[in-house]
Amino acid sequence: MSKTSGSPDRNSGSGEQAGTIDQFDDEIVSSHQLNRLTTSPKIQQAQETLYQFFLEVVRQWFPEEVLLEFKRLFLCNGDFAGSRVSHAIEQLIAQQNEIEFRNALKRCCYILVNNWDATRHYTAIQSLIQSFQEFEAQSQLANSNLKHLESWIQNFINSKDYEDLKLFATRNENRQKKWINRYISYLLVPQYVESNNPIEQREAARALSRQLKDRFKFDLAMYIAKSQSAVVPGKTPENPTALGDNVLMLVKAIVAKRGQFSYENLANIFINQIQTLNYREFKQSLQKYLIFSVDQHSSFAVMLQSKLAEKLDSLYIDYDFLPLTDALVLRTCNRLIEVLTTENRQDPSPLFVALLAQGNSMTLVIVLLKLVLICSASRSHLEAQIAILIRYYDELPEQECSWIINFLEIFNVTFAIHAENVQYNLVNMQQTQAALPQTSINPDHYRIFSQMKPIIRHALKSDESS
Repeated sequence: MSKTSGSPDRNSGSGEQAGTIDQFDDEIVSSHQLNRLTTSPKIQQAQETLYQFFLEVVRQWFPEEVLLEFKRLFLCNGDFAGSRVSHAIEQLIAQQNEIEFRNALKRCCYILVNNWDATRHYTAIQSLIQSFQEFEAQSQLANSNLKHLESWIQNFINSKDYEDLKLFATRNENRQKKWINRYISYLLVPQYVESNNPIEQREAARALSRQLKDRFKFDLAMYIAKSQSAVVPGKTPENPTALGDNVLMLVKAIVAKRGQFSYENLANIFINQIQTLNYREFKQSLQKYLIFSVDQHSSFAVMLQSKLAEKLDSLYIDYDFLPLTDALVLRTCNRLIEVLTTENRQDPSPLFVALLAQGNSMTLVIVLLKLVLICSASRSHLEAQIAILIRYYDELPEQECSWIINFLEIFNVTFAIHAENVQYNLVNMQQTQAALPQTSINPDHYRIFSQMKPIIRHALKSDESS
């Protein structure tokens, strides 16, 4: 791939991988597109017949009827009745291409999930997912096509594709049932940033992730408002975090950093200062920006500064003396996010483990926040990295990974306050009231208030997308 100014290729500079979530690779044909170009016309025609069928019936039939038809076609060992769509299933199986069959099955599932989510038929989504768990293999099947169908369905049930699908059944489940259920909004991110996934899957994942984030923001605001009331008329809402009463002190500590040295203000100043810099100058300024306000003499600051300098000094060096571009800012922020979370998309990075082992969760979260505040397009990449970390620890019982949960909770609250559309403010109640009730739970006489805030787009910010 040829290089263009501001768009370093995957092997430029120090040989750093550009990642799979960057937004400036439009010239690269995805593997999904390549598959479509090489897929036989018979398979494509059969797939399109299935897609059009389910798009029609999901909008016209009752969910129960659609679900019965889905099960008849895919899960009843080939109960084909000679219809056009039944013939499409037979044609698809006859091609003996399990990958394309799974692609078709996935997309049909997400066509239903997407439409049922839009019409609030959440029970139907859960029933669809449950129907795979109820699938029973037949001991003897004479028809070879039916044997293929049964084998492919079983393989799907045992695959990551089905694990991804099951996330959509957690909406109304008890989120405390398993600790990772509190972070479904992040686990959905890899589904909607992966360009090879069906568009229906990406849309469904993005929508549910946003809904869960909005619910968390609402629950957090309600909990804070009610828990600060001197007279609570009803039951205090459930704390949406795993931080207990400490969440109030955390929110106050985050919100208290306002004015000239607020994170948003520092980000705006930084963005204005780098407009005329070349890439090397930007990397030098970025180090200072990220370390600013961190205790310079702490072992954490020394370790962080050393690792950031090591990464940035060798990053995309072919572009050091070229003008700074949005593409370079995005890729640089993404590379630093990887250093701070997971570099191989499998295991936690050494820096992540070292920082959390020293109890520096809050400072690490703030550094990640600073990156997102200067480049909002990096947020999807950051959340996808967080999802990888969650999956890495998901088999551990909650009591054995309290430190990673503490980081995730601080991350969740911090980004709900700083990177979302709700603004929190601290108000000194002693300045407006002669006295406070002795029963007030706020010993420092401050209360937290929340309100919607306008969306501000900076010069180097762009919409979240994959």
